[in-house]
Amino acid sequence: MEMENGMKKKNNIKSKSFFITILTALFILTSLWFLQRLLMPKYMGQIVEGALIAEYYEETTKHDVIFIGDCEVYENISPITLWEEYGITSYIRGSAQQLIWQSYYLLEETLKIEKPKVVVFNVLAMQYNEPQKEAYNRMTIDGMRWSEAKVKNIQASMMEDEKFLDYVFPLLRYHSRWQELDKEDFIYLFDKKKVSHNGYYMRVDVKPVTGEVNPKKLANYQFGENAYAYLDKMTTLCKDNDIQLILIKAPSTYPYWYEEWEVQMEEYAKEHDLAYYNFLELTEQVGLDYQTDTYDAGLHLNLSGAEKMARYFGTILREEFQIPDHRGEAEYEEVWKEKVEFYNQERERQKRVYGIIE
Repeated sequence: MEMENGMKKKNNIKSKSFFITILTALFILTSLWFLQRLLMPKYMGQIVEGALIAEYYEETTKHDVIFIGDCEVYENISPITLWEEYGITSYIRGSAQQLIWQSYYLLEETLKIEKPKVVVFNVLAMQYNEPQKEAYNRMTIDGMRWSEAKVKNIQASMMEDEKFLDYVFPLLRYHSRWQELDKEDFIYLFDKKKVSHNGYYMRVDVKPVTGEVNPKKLANYQFGENAYAYLDKMTTLCKDNDIQLILIKAPSTYPYWYEEWEVQMEEYAKEHDLAYYNFLELTEQVGLDYQTDTYDAGLHLNLSGAEKMARYFGTILREEFQIPDHRGEAEYEEVWKEKVEFYNQERERQKRVYGIIE
């Protein structure tokens, strides 16, 4: 009997020890998860571009058109206008200084989720043949969900001094961010506000272009092998999935778009039977006025310019690529009604902020 009681006591002690160990492990893991969420940048204040990539996963309907690329995409065309004017469903998977391999892996990931009829890629990224800055890498990669595409994106994008584990466990990278914490980090600890309109970042203020751009001469105008390799991969990926790839150069006046670059893109599009539109050469047809349609002297379009671009490009998508009109379809109507309302509310809010009276 005493032996039996002794065994029960030992088993109880073991059970309690195991239970305590599990609770301790859970507490440590929860604490680390909490610290990681707290210390990671929220991108809700001055630099909202870092929040764009993650917002895509909140979408509940499919898109016939997917835009990919850098700020020349997510600030220069309005998906909401494409819907209102043409019933075209679209989304911009854009991020700041998005490099072409990042665009490719974002597209690869997107095609696991949906199959658009058209993919639109902005070719400014062709100027970069190798990784540039960790801060920009983070704005694209941190917002991606874990997948094979994200792993490959990290590997292709890392600078020499970056470590893969820092992407797997962001706490390793941001552990020293204590002194930078502000109220934004606590307000948006668990839930972030929406900052884009199907990937479009809205600005209504105006700062006109003044003077002409004086481009510096380059030692070499040839796009790099790595950039071309990923453009080839993107072209093949679209063709294998029966998706029409459209190349565009947005109408931003700087960074400067060299004639030597233009020739290369025209030749590539012709060789691969792709449509290519350089909107710098179509500003008159679009109706752009660089005195009223840009908010930062030509780097990006404001809302007025982005809506003009959408109206012009929408006609191309409808007439040249037969993108259907989904207005009136129950699957889309209610969802896009909410998007339009949010879009209009943000426009009015910004007008008040910038003192714009019409």
